[in-house]
Amino acid sequence: MAVEIVYRSSRDPEQLFMDKAQADRHDKMLELAETLGEVLQKAVPQLGEQLAEEVSIYMARHRDIFAKAFKNNPEVLTELDSSGAA
Repeated sequence: MAVEIVYRSSRDPEQLFMDKAQADRHDKMLELAETLGEVLQKAVPQLGEQLAEEVSIYMARHRDIFAKAFKNNPEVLTELDSSGAA
């Protein structure tokens, strides 16, 4: 019988990972998404909770591209369209 070590995300217990670093990255992404969602809902009160969550998770997943765009390089946002990252 083989023993397998799996890691569970503390913010998403359904999600399992074979690598601790992946689980940590996933947790950090979800933490960023949660904070982004709160900020978005405060900035745009009519934005529903579900939509704010979806948008914030999308932004957190693609944080590197958004970071480049916010540093005066908005052209990189086209990578989101071309990569099929919807």
